[in-house]
Amino acid sequence: MSGKVVLHYFDGRGKMESIRWLLATAGVEFEEVFLTKREHYDKLLNDGALMFQQVPLVEIDGMQLVQTKAILNYIAGKYNLYGKDLKERALIDMYSEGTLDLMELILLLAIAPPEDKQKQLSNIEQKAKERFMPVFEKGLANSDFLVGNQLSRADVHLLEATLMLQELFPTILSTFPKIQAFQERMKALPRISKFLQPGSARKSPPDENLMKTVKEVFSHLFK
Repeated sequence: MSGKVVLHYFDGRGKMESIRWLLATAGVEFEEVFLTKREHYDKLLNDGALMFQQVPLVEIDGMQLVQTKAILNYIAGKYNLYGKDLKERALIDMYSEGTLDLMELILLLAIAPPEDKQKQLSNIEQKAKERFMPVFEKGLANSDFLVGNQLSRADVHLLEATLMLQELFPTILSTFPKIQAFQERMKALPRISKFLQPGSARKSPPDENLMKTVKEVFSHLFK
């Protein structure tokens, strides 16, 4: 295993996108190996690289890390994006879990039957406005960051989540001025600004081609 950070996943967002965001924010360069055929997935299985037969898989520091939250926790801890003590870490975890819950709702749109998509969109919009955004608006009321006085993984996840929301509902942050200001501050950070530019490792929303690839690689799940 080389000393480089290598990501094994599809050429799309999915569960790897938050990992890409966190690595980019930490200034860590990484390579990507995209799963495009069933054989690629089978090779990872046969090599013993997938503890629970699942991706994402991240090769880092001589380890083969799986399970998205474990990967995010490791990166955040290694690159000082996880608070100054256990109490801050607990708050960061709570905020992070909330943003990941919200992003999972959005990701599930890609596999929803066409007749259910409008219902799911309405559900996402309602939960975002009533359950999630008010929490983050309050959390940013008296600080530039969600926890403590420094950037953490919670802030990175919140930026990613709000940008995803705006792709679906462009005006959804109109009643959340603290989050809007937070977005602008975050987008101005050099490493994040770079990640937001065309040609970066940031992925586009899922399309039919991506879903076709996913179904081919994970054919055992779509029988």
